[in-house]
Amino acid sequence: MTTEIDPATRTELEAAAFRRLVEHLRERSDVQNIDLMNLAGFCRNCLSRWYREAAEARGIALPDPEAREIIYGMPYKAWQAQHQKEATAEQKAKFAASQPHS
Repeated sequence: MTTEIDPATRTELEAAAFRRLVEHLRERSDVQNIDLMNLAGFCRNCLSRWYREAAEARGIALPDPEAREIIYGMPYKAWQAQHQKEATAEQKAKFAASQPHS
């Protein structure tokens, strides 16, 4: 059985889920971007880029720093200074191994 959801409501639900994801990532500043990349193949920077690309597709110029601030809840450099740790050799190796080879 498939629940019928009209397009406008679907958009509202998707937006609410996205906002909750962003809120969750802000609350979990202990989770490093490299860990997200290694486990899920995306990170906060990916979300900010997708947000910027969606804005640009609608004719809205949104610079990367502003898109990142929307996702991080603060300027990216401030988030890095407060929360980002140096990646371990193991994290870096896992990341390198997960990247497509040309």
